[in-house]
Amino acid sequence: MNQETEVIRVLLAKVGLDGHDRGVKVVACSLRDAGMDVVYTGLHRTPAEVVQAAVQEDVDILGVSLLSGAHMTIIPEILKQLKDTGAADIQVVAGGVIPDDDVTELKKLGVAEVLLQDTPPDEIVSTLRQVVSGPEQR
Repeated sequence: MNQETEVIRVLLAKVGLDGHDRGVKVVACSLRDAGMDVVYTGLHRTPAEVVQAAVQEDVDILGVSLLSGAHMTIIPEILKQLKDTGAADIQVVAGGVIPDDDVTELKKLGVAEVLLQDTPPDEIVSTLRQVVSGPEQR
């Protein structure tokens, strides 16, 4: 977490061709209402755009909402670009429509947590707090 503040900073992103953003907007409002600083990048972003925004905004968590089925392509690219830019300390959380079989693989790749489309907003808030607290708190 940011040393100068206790507030969790989150960037939420919709990457690729996925044009459905109602869920990510609900998540953004829930996180904001829970006292987090939230930046939403909007639709149709590239991995490079969201990584650049996450670095510029000095976020603790980069939340990627995916409904398109492209998570096994997009998430590894985001993780690679975070590493390449020296920002591997930004925790990545994936959310949306992700098959159970891919959840384990995403975590092996370095995703801190995977939240599926039916995760209640209060559980999303508590999970992100746990992610920032560190793996020993999960």
